Amino acid sequence: MTVTGIVMALIVGLIIGALGRLVVPGKQNIPIWLTMVIGVVAALLGTVLARAFGVESTGGIDWIELLFQVVLAAIGVALVVGISGRRGVTR
Repeated sequence: MTVTGIVMALIVGLIIGALGRLVVPGKQNIPIWLTMVIGVVAALLGTVLARAFGVESTGGIDWIELLFQVVLAAIGVALVVGISGRRGVTR
């Protein structure tokens, strides 16, 4: 993996993570680095899922793959917010 590939993965992860945060309603109190990590993981898993369904390469923009990635990022953001929200509650 080249430096350019790593930088592109981080940029794509940030964009996918940000789109995932936009989909999840309410305020998310998670740091930007965690959003980026969620986005990178969601981008990778979304690509794997698109390949599993046979829609990894289509003409033009891969809308279905992008949809998989954003939905996975939204699920990831919701899970992290839910877990961190529960941890902050005292009984």
